[in-house]
Amino acid sequence: MAQKVVVCGAGFIGSHITRTLARNVPAYPHKRRVQLTSRTPQALFETLNKDLPPDNLLPPFPADVTQPTSLGRAFEGASVVVSLVGVLYGTQKSFEDIQWHGAENVAKAAKEAGAKLIHFSAIGANKHSKISYARTKGLGEEAALSTCPDATVIRPSLVFGPGDGFFARFSKLAKFMPFLPVFGGGTSRFQPVYVGDIARVVEICSRTEDLAVRQLTDGKIIEAGGPQVYTYKEMMKLVLEYSNLTRPIMSLPFASGMIQGFFLEKLPPNLFTVSRDQIEQLKYDNVVDRNPSPNYVSFPELLEKFDGDARTPLRKILPQYL
Repeated sequence: MAQKVVVCGAGFIGSHITRTLARNVPAYPHKRRVQLTSRTPQALFETLNKDLPPDNLLPPFPADVTQPTSLGRAFEGASVVVSLVGVLYGTQKSFEDIQWHGAENVAKAAKEAGAKLIHFSAIGANKHSKISYARTKGLGEEAALSTCPDATVIRPSLVFGPGDGFFARFSKLAKFMPFLPVFGGGTSRFQPVYVGDIARVVEICSRTEDLAVRQLTDGKIIEAGGPQVYTYKEMMKLVLEYSNLTRPIMSLPFASGMIQGFFLEKLPPNLFTVSRDQIEQLKYDNVVDRNPSPNYVSFPELLEKFDGDARTPLRKILPQYL
């Protein structure tokens, strides 16, 4: 019997997850048929359909997470729903509509379809945060687990890989700018995680007929970080190294970044876009909790136990696409 998996979100991470799920994985006994669902999934569908096994990718189904009735139709017959609901820029209302209420709508539709929910949050998600992104991620996470107590929540650190919006973006910026900026000395720490490893964990969590997987991941939180921790400044040095560029790295005060964000966040998203939320987040580390609560599952142990492989180092992948 084929398993239908709906990937709700058609961005960078969603494309890699779809590729991994749509390929027949020897560890999973049944064929997966994957459906892309977003407001405009057609373009990504056409790109992915060229190199995936025949019939493994279902026709895309347009839907809007702010319109619950559209989700109900999109999720019909789903065994698993992967919720990648999220935005990087916008007003407080748009964050709430999409990352909080939109995530809740996806969870409710998944529950009505009888599907296992895999919900994407973020390290630093906190419903009490003053940062709109982190606060609504926290509220969305809470809504997802409240609606679907057996959901698996994945909280990644900075995700990298071909097509990412961080390393590839700064590599392009470095070609035009006389220096690369960091804020507050660039001392905030990150634990970059490879998008392929994220996709592998989603594939593992979607093995709904594997009791060992269900017992370990149902109702649990997975904080996903790579094998190394880097400061923001160290990541900028890597960007320059693998882009074969020489540029000074200049530290700017957080106040300067907040002023830039005030103006740039009002413009349509582009290569130079930065928001005040993003500047504020740079004041905090973005790494896996070293003292996790009992409902956390170890990301590296999950990969090694069910996929037989370790996490992928940043330095192994960056040269391939910078």
